[in-house]
Amino acid sequence: MKLSIIVPVYNMAADGKLEYCLNSLVNQTIDNYEIIAVDDCSTDNSLIVLKDYEERFPYKFRAIHSEVNKRQGGAKNIGLKLAKGEWIGFIDSDDWITPDMYERLIKRAEETGADMVGCDYSLTDEHSMKIGKIVHNNKAEQSGVLTADKRRSLILDGGSLVVKIFRRTMIIENELWFPENIFYEDNALGNSYMILAKHFEYIEEPLYYYYQHDSSTVHTVSAKRCEDRMEAGRLMLKEAERHQYMEDFRPELEYSFTLLFYINTLFTYMAGVEHTKYRFVKALGKEMKQTFPDFFKNPYYRERTNEEEKKLITMQQKSTLFFMLYYKLLWAYRRWRKARSAGVIGHK
Repeated sequence: MKLSIIVPVYNMAADGKLEYCLNSLVNQTIDNYEIIAVDDCSTDNSLIVLKDYEERFPYKFRAIHSEVNKRQGGAKNIGLKLAKGEWIGFIDSDDWITPDMYERLIKRAEETGADMVGCDYSLTDEHSMKIGKIVHNNKAEQSGVLTADKRRSLILDGGSLVVKIFRRTMIIENELWFPENIFYEDNALGNSYMILAKHFEYIEEPLYYYYQHDSSTVHTVSAKRCEDRMEAGRLMLKEAERHQYMEDFRPELEYSFTLLFYINTLFTYMAGVEHTKYRFVKALGKEMKQTFPDFFKNPYYRERTNEEEKKLITMQQKSTLFFMLYYKLLWAYRRWRKARSAGVIGHK
């Protein structure tokens, strides 16, 4: 078996989203591949849709039902344990790909000896093959046999796992199982998938379509998702310790943790959660300081964090209460200015 495509599915039956994804998979130009679609205890008709595809394409499609909702990480693990392909690809069940994506990625791998190959994706809000905004997932200089510098670059700018293929033996031998029952499972494991590869190749074309819609996980903010992002950060560091690359890439991992665990969580929580809690923000800042006491001296933090965020982070580290009051007033003022400029609020 050349390739196993793993598709975690949860409540995607509406509006033809799931069918559009699956149609792009069953029509891949590569030969000798399997699609393992794992229904993560959906409450809609997703499993019925999957069973229909299994009946229509029995030689390449497997519909698996999980009796317990384990989130995407758990569904991916089920698929990984069943996979027989030499190569593994992951895809979100509301996205889709070009007909030749996997053929081209595997061809590049076979030509170069790579054990990880990636491409770019296109952001879109419509079900079509029209290319929207292109997101470059990687850089040309990251390609080739992975040196320490290339690995540092991949930790900082590794891109998404769903636009890549991985040699299955690398995943199984290193026991790269995803955390279950949390969101952001890719963030927890992504560095290990990059660091433990030996050779990476990159096709600078958008072969993957990333569907933008309001019900997407990345567009939904809740306290639970913020807590899961924090847990993904903790697991990211545990992975680095488990595979013994923490000290070799400490500055890069420190910044990645700071961004994932602290900066993204702090500002997402403050902007997106309706009833913010002092103790949550206080604990977040305290754990950040305990984990990396001098994170603000990190060269990547200094270079990549904008000045307003640095100011607000310094404020939060000094006084959570003052930070929360200031932040709320600041954004209330900005919303007022935006409404005023849009003519929602009348001028005297």
